[in-house]
Amino acid sequence: MIEIKNLYKKFGDNAVLNGFSMDLYEEENVVIMGKSGSGKSVMIKCVIGLETIDSGSINVMGNDISLLNQEQWDELRTEIGFLFQGSALYDSMSVRENLEFPLRRHTKKFGVIEDTTPLVMEALENVGLAKAIDLMPNELSGGMKRRIALARTLILQPKIILYDEPTTGLDPITSKEIIMLMKSIQKKYKTSSLIITHDVDCARVTADRMILLIDGINYAEGTFKELASSKDEKVQAFFK
Repeated sequence: MIEIKNLYKKFGDNAVLNGFSMDLYEEENVVIMGKSGSGKSVMIKCVIGLETIDSGSINVMGNDISLLNQEQWDELRTEIGFLFQGSALYDSMSVRENLEFPLRRHTKKFGVIEDTTPLVMEALENVGLAKAIDLMPNELSGGMKRRIALARTLILQPKIILYDEPTTGLDPITSKEIIMLMKSIQKKYKTSSLIITHDVDCARVTADRMILLIDGINYAEGTFKELASSKDEKVQAFFK
């Protein structure tokens, strides 16, 4: 689903990614962990074209992203869901309008939909918030905003979901709810997911495979159990 080879990216003299490589396979959850500033979010932005790469290659669902024009990017992005760290809901729109927005924008995938309510309700039911359909973002808790943002991601039925720190800023109980929701969504929709997180519990529950991004490279890779039992001090630092 995603293939990254020898990815380099620097900002001025600051080299963030120094030959990072990884693969994401079909119906797999891959968790990427790294220290703050290690390049995790930069890498995920490169995958969806929000950052340009200095060298290397990124292939998404058979597409070399460096060769895509704007129309091709727009089409590919309908297959990629992105859950932003801050939820990124439109404050001036109701929950219903936030979920309708991608349906109105990407008419090529579903055509022009006269009545969006069934799709909006299905997405909200999948995150347990059908009752919130007419609320405004300022009426939602942090956990509810994250669920609504996930519902908006799901409404286009993407094949890949990118999660950027999905549990950051949430209390432990709400974090656990979001983690279990991510697992149930993968099972129901058979998505491939790339999960950027500092949350060890999130990694333990969701990861089929983990990658530790250290010094701009794929420093260590394996299952949660394999990495947690590593004798390498740099690896062990993530599990203390």
